[in-house]
Amino acid sequence: MLPRHHRLCSSREFSRVYQTGRRAVCPHLMVRVLIDPHPLMPGKSASKVGIVVSQKVSKQAVTRNQIKRRLRSAIVALMADLSPNLWIVISARPGADQCRYDEFLRELKQLFMQLEVFHGHS
Repeated sequence: MLPRHHRLCSSREFSRVYQTGRRAVCPHLMVRVLIDPHPLMPGKSASKVGIVVSQKVSKQAVTRNQIKRRLRSAIVALMADLSPNLWIVISARPGADQCRYDEFLRELKQLFMQLEVFHGHS
């Protein structure tokens, strides 16, 4: 589970990321990233992550929840390497129900490198 200060919670935050964020796509995931428009402490605020798994991925809630748990654990593994002040929305795409944790981790690393959100990238 992600701590509350690392989660996107409101629909306003999600829609803001969808409208103005940059995006990158892999076969099973899509990531959108937005630099926090109102950081409390510039350069020090934690990045926030939201995960979306629609019914297009699976009609069964059990399967969607399994995907969310796998994605959350992959995010926790990568959280220390992320730059601060980011809002990130991760959307699972159809076919993600066949992925294992290590595949999600590999795809997330690839997408984050593409979007240059790891420390050391601008």
